[in-house]
Amino acid sequence: MRVCVFGDSLVSDEIYLEFDDWVRMLRKFLNLKEEASIFNLGIGGETSTGLFERIDTECKARNPDIIIVRIGANDARYNNITENSVEIPIDKFKDNIKNIIDICKKFTKEIIFIGNLPCVESKTTPTIWSPTEYFYNTSLEKYNNLMKEICNREKILFLDLFDEWLKIDYEKFLLDDGLHPNAEGHKKIFEAVKDFLIRNKVI
Repeated sequence: MRVCVFGDSLVSDEIYLEFDDWVRMLRKFLNLKEEASIFNLGIGGETSTGLFERIDTECKARNPDIIIVRIGANDARYNNITENSVEIPIDKFKDNIKNIIDICKKFTKEIIFIGNLPCVESKTTPTIWSPTEYFYNTSLEKYNNLMKEICNREKILFLDLFDEWLKIDYEKFLLDDGLHPNAEGHKKIFEAVKDFLIRNKVI
């Protein structure tokens, strides 16, 4: 089994050095079932535009049986407080997601998209690392819902974490930046992904 996991810093293991992130947990779980190669292809700060530009090449090099995509948060990021400063305009995001799906379909039928997580706006307006970067839940939800609509129309599996996390005290599952999951947050994401893949008979 060959699995490519694409995305942004919620996938990339660059910032999660003190604990296992959800992709590492998935790798360990799958290797208990059968020999599996899990390729973490996340890049911090990645947008749907960046992913669209590289996903075909990355897949050609690995020939995946399963493709997991977790993208959208950085697309919804504002580069200042005005609405027209969003990183990737919603219409462009829509086209990117459609194009990414079309590319994925060339390699496998097993395609899974994972939605955005909500943020803690008191810590992300602005972010702790940049006074000009802002994340709002209204924007994260808007991009999440559009991605969900596209996946439903294209008959692509979509794991909607946004609504589920809103039902809980999700701040305790995030790092102090109010955006990225902590160790317990990654465990929660892993359990959701694992159960989703089993329920939909992907693994």
